[in-house]
Amino acid sequence: MTRLPRIALTSGEPAGIGPELCAIVARGAWPCELVCLGDRALLAERAAATGGGLILHDYRRAETRAHVPGELRVAHAPLAVAADPGRLDSRNASYVLSLLDAAMSGAVTHEFDAIVTAPVQKSVINEAGIAFTGHTEYLAAHSGVARPVMLLVAGDLRVALATTHLPLRAVSAAITHSLLREVIDVLATDLARLFGLARPRILVCGVNPHAGESGHLGHEEIDVIAPALEDARARGIDVTGPLPADTAFVPARLAGCDAVLAMYHDQGLPVLKHAGFGRAVNVTLGLPFIRTSVDHGTALELAGTGRADAGSLEAALALAIEIAGRRH
Repeated sequence: MTRLPRIALTSGEPAGIGPELCAIVARGAWPCELVCLGDRALLAERAAATGGGLILHDYRRAETRAHVPGELRVAHAPLAVAADPGRLDSRNASYVLSLLDAAMSGAVTHEFDAIVTAPVQKSVINEAGIAFTGHTEYLAAHSGVARPVMLLVAGDLRVALATTHLPLRAVSAAITHSLLREVIDVLATDLARLFGLARPRILVCGVNPHAGESGHLGHEEIDVIAPALEDARARGIDVTGPLPADTAFVPARLAGCDAVLAMYHDQGLPVLKHAGFGRAVNVTLGLPFIRTSVDHGTALELAGTGRADAGSLEAALALAIEIAGRRH
């Protein structure tokens, strides 16, 4: 890029560890313009809780300013009510979503080159009477995107999900030929667009044990997944499978692929988080902007203690900067 990327960092659930993680990250050296969206007083309070000072500046769009370690530009958004560490309050649900809305608006208009999100608490947003299943679905719905894809990255390991936040009993019915076609297309396109992989190699898991054992343990692989993969190959996409999930992640197979497509949330993410918890990054594919996030939740029990680990947010910011630089 001819200029430093400007990154929007949303501070997430105010009762969780997000605000203090933002403060910790701001003390590092980053080759970007870093703008944190959140309540200024809250960020100052949680910065103090992490054991060090942080100089806060008001964010002005027209002003170009490289990030300075120990300083943070803040796009102030006021809390609805004061936030106590570890104590959820549904009255702040709209505040949390307003941070995402502002970040999206800026990303769409190219004010921001990428969005990095600290964790939110889905339950308290739902308790406020707002239907919300997660960042991925919210960002997609408000960007007019029909098929977002969740990709988790830990070093060289990339795991994408065909379905995300569904009860296990609903997974089989959700896996259709059209769903897989759309997910595979988004995955292949964005592995090339965002990660620079010209012809990505994708391993695809089956949904049943042993990938259905030739139909003895289920027919989804025969009736749905295999035909969808044949269709993808006919369109020039390098896909292998369907493979039993318990052997798709062995080192020899991973060495020959660029990403693994798992059929459901807890098929792929336990492996990814075992390999890289605390440094893994959640990337939403298919959006009209770059979005990365942490691989963990709000950790209410750690909020305000100064003991939260910022490793995943640091990795998410580093990847956002890398992708933004590559895209430009």
